[in-house]
Amino acid sequence: MEEARGELRAIVREARVLMSRAVALGAVPRAQSVMAPVPTIQPAPTSNPPVPGPSPESVAEPESTGAWPALTLALPGFEEFASAAPAPSSAIYVPLGPRDDLPQELPALRAQVAECRLCGLCSTRTQTVFADGSATAKLLFVGEAPGRDEDAQGVPFVGRAGQLLNKMIAAIDLKREEVYICNVLKCRPPDNRVPAPDEVERCRPYLEQQIALVKPSVVCALGLSAAQALLQTKASMASMRGKTFAYRGVPLIPTYHPAALLRNPGLKREAWIDLQRVRDLLRERTAA
Repeated sequence: MEEARGELRAIVREARVLMSRAVALGAVPRAQSVMAPVPTIQPAPTSNPPVPGPSPESVAEPESTGAWPALTLALPGFEEFASAAPAPSSAIYVPLGPRDDLPQELPALRAQVAECRLCGLCSTRTQTVFADGSATAKLLFVGEAPGRDEDAQGVPFVGRAGQLLNKMIAAIDLKREEVYICNVLKCRPPDNRVPAPDEVERCRPYLEQQIALVKPSVVCALGLSAAQALLQTKASMASMRGKTFAYRGVPLIPTYHPAALLRNPGLKREAWIDLQRVRDLLRERTAA
Protein backbone atom coordinates (compact mmCIF):
# COMPACT_ATOMS: atom_id res chain seq x y z
CA MET A 1 0.00 0.00 0.00
CA GLU A 2 2.84 2.42 0.82
CA GLU A 3 4.42 1.66 -2.55
CA ALA A 4 1.13 2.53 -4.28
CA ARG A 5 0.93 5.81 -2.34
CA GLY A 6 4.44 6.69 -3.47
CA GLU A 7 3.65 5.94 -7.11
CA LEU A 8 0.50 8.08 -6.99
CA ARG A 9 2.38 11.01 -5.49
CA ALA A 10 5.07 10.72 -8.18
CA ILE A 11 2.39 10.80 -10.89
CA VAL A 12 0.77 13.89 -9.37
CA ARG A 13 4.10 15.69 -9.04
CA GLU A 14 4.91 14.96 -12.68
CA ALA A 15 1.46 16.22 -13.72
CA ARG A 16 2.08 19.46 -11.83
CA VAL A 17 5.40 19.95 -13.61
CA LEU A 18 3.76 19.45 -17.00
CA MET A 19 0.88 21.77 -16.10
CA SER A 20 3.22 24.54 -14.92
CA ARG A 21 5.25 24.27 -18.09
CA ALA A 22 2.11 24.38 -20.20
CA VAL A 23 0.92 27.47 -18.33
CA ALA A 24 4.28 29.16 -18.81
CA LEU A 25 4.16 28.45 -22.54
CA GLY A 26 0.59 29.70 -22.82
CA ALA A 27 -0.78 26.30 -23.81
CA VAL A 28 -3.17 26.23 -20.88
CA PRO A 29 -5.24 29.29 -19.82
CA ARG A 30 -4.46 30.62 -16.36
CA ALA A 31 -8.04 29.92 -15.30
CA GLN A 32 -7.23 26.20 -15.71
CA SER A 33 -3.93 26.34 -13.85
CA VAL A 34 -5.27 25.54 -10.39
CA MET A 35 -2.95 23.29 -8.48
CA ALA A 36 -5.35 20.52 -7.60
CA PRO A 37 -5.14 18.75 -4.24
CA VAL A 38 -3.41 15.39 -4.15
CA PRO A 39 -5.84 12.49 -3.53
CA THR A 40 -5.39 10.85 -0.17
CA ILE A 41 -5.21 7.06 0.10
CA GLN A 42 -6.09 5.60 3.46
CA PRO A 43 -3.46 3.02 4.48
CA ALA A 44 -4.46 -0.39 5.73
CA PRO A 45 -4.73 -0.67 9.55
CA THR A 46 -1.52 -1.63 11.31
CA SER A 47 -0.54 -2.34 14.86
CA ASN A 48 1.12 1.07 15.01
CA PRO A 49 -1.17 3.45 13.13
CA PRO A 50 0.40 6.66 11.85
CA VAL A 51 -0.13 9.96 13.59
CA PRO A 52 -3.19 11.65 12.02
CA GLY A 53 -2.56 14.60 9.77
CA PRO A 54 -2.09 15.53 6.13
CA SER A 55 0.80 14.15 4.12
CA PRO A 56 3.51 16.65 3.13
CA GLU A 57 2.29 16.42 -0.46
CA SER A 58 -1.31 17.30 0.34
CA VAL A 59 -2.74 20.73 -0.40
CA ALA A 60 -6.31 19.80 0.47
CA GLU A 61 -8.51 22.03 2.61
CA PRO A 62 -6.82 22.15 6.06
CA GLU A 63 -10.06 21.86 7.99
CA SER A 64 -10.88 18.54 6.30
CA THR A 65 -7.85 16.78 7.79
CA GLY A 66 -8.72 17.27 11.42
CA ALA A 67 -5.01 17.75 12.12
CA TRP A 68 -4.93 21.44 12.98
CA PRO A 69 -4.35 22.20 16.66
CA ALA A 70 -6.89 24.19 18.63
CA LEU A 71 -6.16 27.87 18.22
CA THR A 72 -6.65 30.65 20.75
CA LEU A 73 -7.98 33.76 19.06
CA ALA A 74 -7.27 37.23 20.37
CA LEU A 75 -7.53 40.79 19.16
CA PRO A 76 -5.90 42.83 17.86
CA GLY A 77 -3.28 40.52 16.36
CA PHE A 78 -2.05 36.96 16.11
CA GLU A 79 0.17 36.91 19.19
CA GLU A 80 -1.47 33.92 20.89
CA PHE A 81 -1.69 31.60 17.91
CA ALA A 82 0.17 28.31 17.83
CA SER A 83 3.13 28.18 15.49
CA ALA A 84 3.15 24.59 14.24
CA ALA A 85 1.48 23.66 10.98
CA PRO A 86 1.95 20.92 8.40
CA ALA A 87 3.90 22.03 5.35
CA PRO A 88 1.96 22.20 2.09
CA SER A 89 3.30 20.76 -1.11
CA SER A 90 5.69 22.74 -3.26
CA ALA A 91 4.88 24.16 -6.68
CA ILE A 92 7.13 24.47 -9.67
CA TYR A 93 8.51 27.98 -10.04
CA VAL A 94 8.70 29.36 -13.58
CA PRO A 95 10.46 32.77 -13.73
CA LEU A 96 8.11 35.51 -14.84
CA GLY A 97 8.84 37.46 -17.97
CA PRO A 98 8.48 41.26 -17.80
CA ARG A 99 6.31 42.95 -20.42
CA ASP A 100 8.22 44.68 -23.20
CA ASP A 101 5.81 47.62 -23.28
CA LEU A 102 6.49 48.71 -19.68
CA PRO A 103 9.64 49.85 -17.83
CA GLN A 104 12.05 47.08 -16.92
CA GLU A 105 12.96 48.52 -13.51
CA LEU A 106 10.69 49.21 -10.54
CA PRO A 107 11.67 52.89 -10.03
CA ALA A 108 10.85 53.66 -13.67
CA LEU A 109 7.60 51.72 -13.40
CA ARG A 110 6.70 53.68 -10.26
CA ALA A 111 7.28 56.93 -12.15
CA GLN A 112 5.05 55.81 -15.02
CA VAL A 113 2.29 54.79 -12.60
CA ALA A 114 2.47 58.22 -10.96
CA GLU A 115 1.58 59.81 -14.31
CA CYS A 116 -1.12 57.28 -15.23
CA ARG A 117 -4.46 58.64 -16.43
CA LEU A 118 -5.94 55.48 -17.93
CA CYS A 119 -9.11 55.55 -15.80
CA GLY A 120 -11.27 58.06 -13.94
CA LEU A 121 -9.56 57.42 -10.60
CA CYS A 122 -6.76 59.77 -11.66
CA SER A 123 -9.14 62.70 -11.11
CA THR A 124 -10.08 61.73 -7.54
CA ARG A 125 -6.79 60.45 -6.12
CA THR A 126 -4.42 62.47 -3.97
CA GLN A 127 -1.51 60.45 -5.32
CA THR A 128 -0.78 56.98 -6.63
CA VAL A 129 0.17 54.20 -4.22
CA PHE A 130 2.78 51.97 -5.82
CA ALA A 131 4.33 49.58 -3.30
CA ASP A 132 6.30 49.13 -0.09
CA GLY A 133 8.99 46.70 1.03
CA SER A 134 11.90 44.89 -0.56
CA ALA A 135 12.28 44.70 -4.34
CA THR A 136 14.01 41.34 -3.86
CA ALA A 137 11.43 39.87 -1.49
CA LYS A 138 10.56 36.20 -1.70
CA LEU A 139 7.03 36.83 -0.39
CA LEU A 140 4.74 39.28 -2.17
CA PHE A 141 1.38 40.45 -0.77
CA VAL A 142 -1.27 41.85 -3.11
CA GLY A 143 -4.22 43.78 -1.69
CA GLU A 144 -7.27 45.32 -3.31
CA ALA A 145 -6.77 49.09 -3.49
CA PRO A 146 -5.48 52.02 -1.41
CA GLY A 147 -7.67 53.46 1.33
CA ARG A 148 -7.86 56.95 2.77
CA ASP A 149 -4.62 56.73 4.76
CA GLU A 150 -2.78 55.14 1.86
CA ASP A 151 -4.03 57.81 -0.54
CA ALA A 152 -2.75 60.50 1.83
CA GLN A 153 0.68 58.94 2.44
CA GLY A 154 1.34 57.19 -0.86
CA VAL A 155 2.22 53.91 0.89
CA PRO A 156 0.08 50.73 0.88
CA PHE A 157 -1.36 49.28 4.10
CA VAL A 158 -0.60 52.06 6.59
CA GLY A 159 -4.05 52.39 8.23
CA ARG A 160 -5.69 50.02 10.72
CA ALA A 161 -5.63 47.21 8.17
CA GLY A 162 -1.94 47.88 7.61
CA GLN A 163 -1.21 47.65 11.31
CA LEU A 164 -2.90 44.25 11.39
CA LEU A 165 -0.98 43.16 8.29
CA ASN A 166 2.25 44.05 10.09
CA LYS A 167 1.24 41.71 12.91
CA MET A 168 0.32 39.00 10.42
CA ILE A 169 3.76 39.33 8.83
CA ALA A 170 5.45 39.21 12.23
CA ALA A 171 3.42 36.10 13.12
CA ILE A 172 5.16 34.19 10.31
CA ASP A 173 8.58 35.34 11.51
CA LEU A 174 9.16 38.07 8.94
CA LYS A 175 9.49 41.84 8.98
CA ARG A 176 7.54 44.26 6.81
CA GLU A 177 10.74 45.43 5.13
CA GLU A 178 11.49 41.83 4.10
CA VAL A 179 8.33 41.41 2.01
CA TYR A 180 6.86 43.30 -0.94
CA ILE A 181 3.40 44.84 -0.58
CA CYS A 182 1.26 46.28 -3.36
CA ASN A 183 -2.36 46.54 -4.52
CA VAL A 184 -4.28 45.63 -7.64
CA LEU A 185 -5.27 49.30 -8.05
CA LYS A 186 -2.73 52.07 -7.62
CA CYS A 187 -5.37 54.75 -6.94
CA ARG A 188 -7.99 54.93 -4.21
CA PRO A 189 -11.59 54.31 -5.36
CA PRO A 190 -13.96 56.95 -3.95
CA ASP A 191 -15.39 55.96 -0.55
CA ASN A 192 -13.21 52.83 -0.64
CA ARG A 193 -15.69 51.10 -2.94
CA VAL A 194 -14.90 47.79 -4.64
CA PRO A 195 -12.73 48.27 -7.75
CA ALA A 196 -14.68 48.35 -11.01
CA PRO A 197 -13.77 45.73 -13.64
CA ASP A 198 -12.49 48.33 -16.11
CA GLU A 199 -10.27 49.85 -13.40
CA VAL A 200 -8.80 46.43 -12.65
CA GLU A 201 -8.10 45.79 -16.32
CA ARG A 202 -6.34 49.12 -16.80
CA CYS A 203 -4.18 48.59 -13.70
CA ARG A 204 -3.50 44.89 -14.31
CA PRO A 205 -0.39 45.44 -16.53
CA TYR A 206 1.27 47.47 -13.76
CA LEU A 207 0.60 44.75 -11.21
CA GLU A 208 1.81 41.98 -13.50
CA GLN A 209 4.99 43.92 -14.24
CA GLN A 210 5.61 44.45 -10.52
CA ILE A 211 5.34 40.73 -9.84
CA ALA A 212 7.55 39.91 -12.83
CA LEU A 213 10.27 42.33 -11.71
CA VAL A 214 10.23 41.28 -8.04
CA LYS A 215 10.18 37.55 -8.93
CA PRO A 216 8.75 36.31 -5.63
CA SER A 217 8.76 32.68 -4.56
CA VAL A 218 5.24 32.93 -3.10
CA VAL A 219 2.34 35.34 -3.66
CA CYS A 220 -0.36 35.90 -1.04
CA ALA A 221 -3.57 37.49 -2.32
CA LEU A 222 -5.25 39.54 0.40
CA GLY A 223 -8.98 39.58 -0.22
CA LEU A 224 -11.41 38.47 -2.89
CA SER A 225 -10.69 41.27 -5.37
CA ALA A 226 -6.96 40.55 -5.37
CA ALA A 227 -7.41 36.79 -5.77
CA GLN A 228 -9.96 37.21 -8.56
CA ALA A 229 -7.79 39.73 -10.41
CA LEU A 230 -4.66 37.59 -10.28
CA LEU A 231 -6.38 34.30 -11.13
CA GLN A 232 -8.89 35.93 -13.51
CA THR A 233 -11.79 34.09 -11.94
CA LYS A 234 -15.16 34.89 -10.39
CA ALA A 235 -14.85 32.18 -7.75
CA SER A 236 -15.75 32.99 -4.15
CA MET A 237 -13.22 33.32 -1.36
CA ALA A 238 -14.85 30.36 0.39
CA SER A 239 -14.08 28.15 -2.61
CA MET A 240 -10.52 29.44 -3.06
CA ARG A 241 -9.03 29.76 0.40
CA GLY A 242 -7.30 26.75 1.86
CA LYS A 243 -5.86 25.90 -1.56
CA THR A 244 -2.66 26.73 -3.42
CA PHE A 245 -2.95 28.06 -6.96
CA ALA A 246 -0.39 28.78 -9.66
CA TYR A 247 0.02 32.30 -10.98
CA ARG A 248 2.30 31.93 -14.00
CA GLY A 249 4.28 29.25 -12.23
CA VAL A 250 4.39 31.05 -8.88
CA PRO A 251 2.43 29.52 -5.96
CA LEU A 252 -0.43 31.80 -4.91
CA ILE A 253 -2.34 31.44 -1.65
CA PRO A 254 -5.53 33.49 -1.17
CA THR A 255 -6.67 34.65 2.25
CA TYR A 256 -8.87 37.32 3.80
CA HIS A 257 -7.99 40.99 3.59
CA PRO A 258 -6.91 42.44 6.97
CA ALA A 259 -9.84 44.89 6.76
CA ALA A 260 -12.20 41.90 6.64
CA LEU A 261 -10.54 40.49 9.75
CA LEU A 262 -11.12 43.79 11.55
CA ARG A 263 -14.80 43.69 10.61
CA ASN A 264 -15.19 40.01 11.43
CA PRO A 265 -12.62 38.71 13.95
CA GLY A 266 -14.16 35.25 13.63
CA LEU A 267 -12.30 34.86 10.32
CA LYS A 268 -8.94 35.05 12.05
CA ARG A 269 -8.68 31.31 12.58
CA GLU A 270 -8.98 30.63 8.86
CA ALA A 271 -6.60 33.48 8.04
CA TRP A 272 -4.03 32.07 10.46
CA ILE A 273 -4.24 28.67 8.78
CA ASP A 274 -3.62 30.38 5.45
CA LEU A 275 -0.65 32.30 6.85
CA GLN A 276 0.90 29.09 8.14
CA ARG A 277 0.60 27.64 4.65
CA VAL A 278 2.32 30.74 3.29
CA ARG A 279 5.07 30.52 5.90
CA ASP A 280 5.78 26.83 5.41
CA LEU A 281 5.70 26.98 1.63
CA LEU A 282 8.03 29.97 1.66
CA ARG A 283 10.47 28.17 3.96
CA GLU A 284 10.35 25.07 1.80
CA ARG A 285 11.03 26.98 -1.40
CA THR A 286 13.71 29.18 0.16
CA ALA A 287 15.52 26.11 1.50
CA ALA A 288 15.30 24.43 -1.89
